[in-house]
Amino acid sequence: MPSLGNWNIPARVQPKPEDYAYDLDAALSAVVGIRTRVPEDAFTADTLGTERAGNGVLIRADGLILTIGYLVTEADQVWITLADGRLVPGHVLAYDQATGFGLVQALARLDVPALPLGQSSKAQVGDPVVIAAHGGRPSSIAGRIVSKQEFAGYWEYLLDEAFFTAPAHPHWGGTAMIGAAGELLGIGSLQLQQAEEDEHLNMIVPIDLLKPILDDLLTLGRRSAPPRPWLGLYATELDDNVVIAGVAGGSPAENADLQTGDMVLSVAGGEVTNLASLFRRIWSLGEAGAAVPIRIVRSGRTFEVTVQSRDRNALLKRPSMH
Repeated sequence: MPSLGNWNIPARVQPKPEDYAYDLDAALSAVVGIRTRVPEDAFTADTLGTERAGNGVLIRADGLILTIGYLVTEADQVWITLADGRLVPGHVLAYDQATGFGLVQALARLDVPALPLGQSSKAQVGDPVVIAAHGGRPSSIAGRIVSKQEFAGYWEYLLDEAFFTAPAHPHWGGTAMIGAAGELLGIGSLQLQQAEEDEHLNMIVPIDLLKPILDDLLTLGRRSAPPRPWLGLYATELDDNVVIAGVAGGSPAENADLQTGDMVLSVAGGEVTNLASLFRRIWSLGEAGAAVPIRIVRSGRTFEVTVQSRDRNALLKRPSMH
């Protein structure tokens, strides 16, 4: 993930106030900088680092900030930088593995207008949007939605429909996707390359995914639904096959001796043809703790392995006040 420093977006792609029907600068002031520190013994320390930086969006006047979850997962210190340069502490309230969202509560009065939540389902391919990072216009991009489609991430992550925007923002983590009415339509998660056109895109998590779980995240720190089965494998698509690219240390996949290079043929008898089908087959077996039978090919030999799934959150440090 990118680190934040002194940088500006090229002037030619920065948003211009006269192009928008809302108060652009007021909307951009709701986008804050987020820096976090994670203990060295945290489960995600090796993969995501112990010092993380990105962006967040004030979505409520009382200091509630929405960001992307990997910035705040297992963090024991959170610092928020406002548009006027003020630095205030924050507290992690929740992170949701299914959507990728994270919530932070500012521990000081912000006096900044919150960005209202829009309806991402109404946004269409071709719509103009602003992809905003902390720092106002010089740190933001006037872009467009280039596609809405399924997204599967190698870390057992799947969105039925995600936004993809261009030009790509170079400091994408936790950016705000702002719609034509000055409303928040999504939160930036990744930068990807569209191979066919050699164009870089941002993947944006739609804001509509937050609304059904927001109350749960605020009151429970997690969604109330049972957690999905998690195996702790990293998978990729290779020549129309799904291949294991690695396993997390201490994970069910490691305990079951799944190995890098294993080709996945099926899960519980259901054929696996891509990442999305792999994850959906695993999740269809019930909640975390379910046994997951996987048929694999290794060095020309075909056999079945049963993986005892877990709740991923059980391995993560819970949010704590500092």
